[in-house]
Amino acid sequence: MAKTVRSFDPRQVMGRPDFEIFHYRDQHLHDVPLHHHDFYEVYYFLDGRVDYLVEGRTYSLRPEDVLLISPMELHRPAASPEKACERVVLWIGADYLNELPGEESVAETCFGTGRNLFHSGGTEVGPLMLQLAREADSGRPGGPLYARGLFFQLMAELLRLCAGSRRSAASQETDPLIDQALEYIAGHYREDLNLEKLADRFFVNKYHLEHRFSLATGVGVYRYILLKRLQHARQMLAEGSSAGEACRACGFRDYANFYRAFRSNYGVSPQMASASSLRNL
Repeated sequence: MAKTVRSFDPRQVMGRPDFEIFHYRDQHLHDVPLHHHDFYEVYYFLDGRVDYLVEGRTYSLRPEDVLLISPMELHRPAASPEKACERVVLWIGADYLNELPGEESVAETCFGTGRNLFHSGGTEVGPLMLQLAREADSGRPGGPLYARGLFFQLMAELLRLCAGSRRSAASQETDPLIDQALEYIAGHYREDLNLEKLADRFFVNKYHLEHRFSLATGVGVYRYILLKRLQHARQMLAEGSSAGEACRACGFRDYANFYRAFRSNYGVSPQMASASSLRNL
């Protein structure tokens, strides 16, 4: 098993349409900025000291915890260098997950509930994640076919885990003020929204709000609003909208700023971001 463990790869794009899996162990985890991607992520925690931020919620992980992260959720890990962080990370293409056979939808049952953290102790989720990581890197005859079978077993186990409502006992820290702010941003990102207006909305000092917001999300208010707007613009472009339509609909008042922000975050211009090219961002 040890030979399949690798050091962290900062790549945040999938190289194939179905799934990719990585078994990582790092003493010093690289700083990962708040981000999102167009695929689903299953994060199986083995060891270390990690706080994981997902949309303003901070989860202090314990061994055998499983984080389920949907494509539109902003997230980032924060690991302590005092102890090596070991985890298995599975990426699943959105189209591939949504097209899995069966009466129950993994996307809806596991990723569509608004819950991120489950404890998998006593289930086959962890062993299957580790076995899938080994088989994916084995290079043995029949490896891809065997890995695909393990993947289907893992999805069935995740369905059972989520349906059984096995919420993890790991601590989940939330800030009521920031929860309200995040909810307001989600519903009003299309408007002329900024730190001052958000502070006025909740009757707090803007510097106090900025400080608490940064602690909860890992980024400031301006950056978070920008990422939310870019998320939705990217989705509109993937669904066939023009760059101008996405710019106007997602709260950007200046196309030049939209262009620069989009290119900076995704590496291509909005005009070049077709439905096919976005899948590879």
